[in-house]
Amino acid sequence: MNKQNNQLRSINSEGWEGLTDLEVDNKPPEASELDKNFFRTFQTEDGEKVLQYLKTCTIDQPTWTPGADASHGYLREGQNSIIREIINRLRRCNNG
Repeated sequence: MNKQNNQLRSINSEGWEGLTDLEVDNKPPEASELDKNFFRTFQTEDGEKVLQYLKTCTIDQPTWTPGADASHGYLREGQNSIIREIINRLRRCNNG
């Protein structure tokens, strides 16, 4: 509790001094078992081709175009978030 109070005071200090005492954990997050399942699936040659195809159909395309209904953009961002989820799971395995 005392350490936390010191951190709060440090954060509230004026200027840059408030940021220097913060303990920041820069370690990448560890891969979960599900992350490893994704990794095993997409590390194959076929899996890499499928992921590239999914990226081409989603992330590499505009989410909305002028004149289109706004709800289309929300739908497309939902599709993109699924592919980003896969990519983040693979990244956690590559960092570990």
